[in-house]
Amino acid sequence: MKTKITILAVLMAQTIFGQSSGNVNYQKQNNLPDININVGLPSSNDMVISIKGLANLKADTYVAVFNLVQVGKSTSEVNELIDKRIEAIQNKIKGKPNVSMFVDMLTFVPVYEFEAEKKLFSKKTYNEVPIGFEVKKNIHIEYKDPNFLNELIAVCSENEIYDLVRVDYFSSQLENAKKELMNKAKLILKEKQKNYEELLGTNFTDWDKQLADGYIVKYPTEMYKSYQVYSSSSLNFSKKANVNFSEKSTTLYYQPIMDKEFDFVINPKIVEPVIQVMYEIKFKLIRPVNLPKTKTETKTEIKKEYLLVTPNGDVRNLPLN
Repeated sequence: MKTKITILAVLMAQTIFGQSSGNVNYQKQNNLPDININVGLPSSNDMVISIKGLANLKADTYVAVFNLVQVGKSTSEVNELIDKRIEAIQNKIKGKPNVSMFVDMLTFVPVYEFEAEKKLFSKKTYNEVPIGFEVKKNIHIEYKDPNFLNELIAVCSENEIYDLVRVDYFSSQLENAKKELMNKAKLILKEKQKNYEELLGTNFTDWDKQLADGYIVKYPTEMYKSYQVYSSSSLNFSKKANVNFSEKSTTLYYQPIMDKEFDFVINPKIVEPVIQVMYEIKFKLIRPVNLPKTKTETKTEIKKEYLLVTPNGDVRNLPLN
């Protein structure tokens, strides 16, 4: 008798909104893209075991990038003015623990304006003439304490630097987090394989095997979404009425990768923007073509009996011994 066992796994996901879900839920939001690491195993009818892990990693180093622009009538003037602003920032942060600064030169170009050329018997001609120079630079400031950014913004504002371009996050524990994800995924993979062997009543020793894995790292600068503050009047206006709505404020919020699709999560609690490391391992079991089958042998036993029919029509068994 041949028995075929089919195992079906059904995953159900529910979306729950609480009372403190926030104003963002008043708007129609695009769903976040699925995290697909795509480790590259070919599709087939054989068994594939997939393990997904997520690690939320707090940054221990930050780099803030500010942009500053300076104009002047001459090259010496424009360089002197911008250097004074940069030097003022350097003097303010000098001596701060775990703080360093780098200046990145961007552009140095002349500035033009149009000058009208007067002619007696023709239309005016406008000529572009240089009136000065413009220089643009970025300053990169590295620091360890995330609270230092508030102080840094105040220092830059004092020197008319208001453009915070970006803040980059770094962690010295990134490689350790990757190793931890891999080791934990291995243990869960072995446990799943053992469970399947018990459920199927088989052993995967003779099966061919393929394995592939991969990482995705998401930084906070990639995970900010924009939304417009929701506010609307409940009054019903006449169709003929002219209604002027005020412009709604647009802001940003940090949207991390949700952990609902992962088999395990390292540091699940998120209070501040974090570096998120995702790992997926896929283990493919390929059924052998000539998989040994258990044969059931049927033996037929022939039992002989001798019967005696008497003249009266009675039937009697004759013992052979």
